Amino acid sequence: MDYVKLGSTGLEVSRLCLGCMSYGDPDRGGHPWTLPEHESAPFLHRALDAGVTFFDTANVYSGGSSEEIVGSVLLKAVPREEVVIATKVHGRMRPGPNGGGLSRQAILSEVDNSLRRLGTDYIDLYQIHRFDPTVPLEETLQALDDVVTAGKVRYLGASSMWAWQFAKALHLQDAHGWRRFVTMQDHYNLLYREEEREMLPLCADEGIGVIPWSPLARGKLTRDWDASTNRSEKDEFGKSLYRDSDADIAAAVARVAERRGVPRAQVALAWVARNPVVTAPIVGATKPHHLDDAVAAVDLVLTDEEVAELEAPYEPHEVRGF
Repeated sequence: MDYVKLGSTGLEVSRLCLGCMSYGDPDRGGHPWTLPEHESAPFLHRALDAGVTFFDTANVYSGGSSEEIVGSVLLKAVPREEVVIATKVHGRMRPGPNGGGLSRQAILSEVDNSLRRLGTDYIDLYQIHRFDPTVPLEETLQALDDVVTAGKVRYLGASSMWAWQFAKALHLQDAHGWRRFVTMQDHYNLLYREEEREMLPLCADEGIGVIPWSPLARGKLTRDWDASTNRSEKDEFGKSLYRDSDADIAAAVARVAERRGVPRAQVALAWVARNPVVTAPIVGATKPHHLDDAVAAVDLVLTDEEVAELEAPYEPHEVRGF
């Protein structure tokens, strides 16, 4: 496993980040495809054995049970300082006022709840899961700065939003002397490249580490286009992200993979990882070979001709994912 600095920070992370949305109580949070702790633990241990040190979850995943599983398994296996734990805030955690969003009230409450569920004294990377237009941005950013000052959070990150919103947030943080966002977790893969227009150049210019979600397009780049999985059949959000014409790109991945003699997942992930602004793609794993493919993809170098073949079928998409 390779290790790199997270954006322009001094924090070192593995070249892959294990996404933990698939680990959680299937009876909580509306994600019936998730794996309970006894089924999730082998994947977290397998990731550690492979040298993965970077793990991403969110308070809203499976009603908080993803955080519970991640903290329980990881912190029994290794010393706290050997792993980088990222989580997120924004999603609704309970009905009624102040049950979600990015108000000061919500952030200060939810950071403590995440710490309790994770079973740790600090969060390495605390990310806003989405932009909240209902709250003054200054309120959100000052609250985030305060949780860093309090020692509850080490670094701050953001997730899918318009590039102008992210630029405005960075400007306000600089103007007020608040801690900056150091990462952007955005939607980026061979089927969805709209982030190349503004967000990725902004991140490159500002020294922001990019940790893309869904680098394998919800698995659609790893299997025949019409094939389905338990998750794809039940994931309504995932169904909104891609379109039938994207099948031509998936076919190109299959061709390149066949010529190379490697699984399609390695080709699709290697394409994401080759972008110099990408720090660590976030990969999910619910089968043993998922992690094996992800680790192998780190060392897979695509030729210019292969990249051209993979990119040629792409057509502009509507903005999706936030």
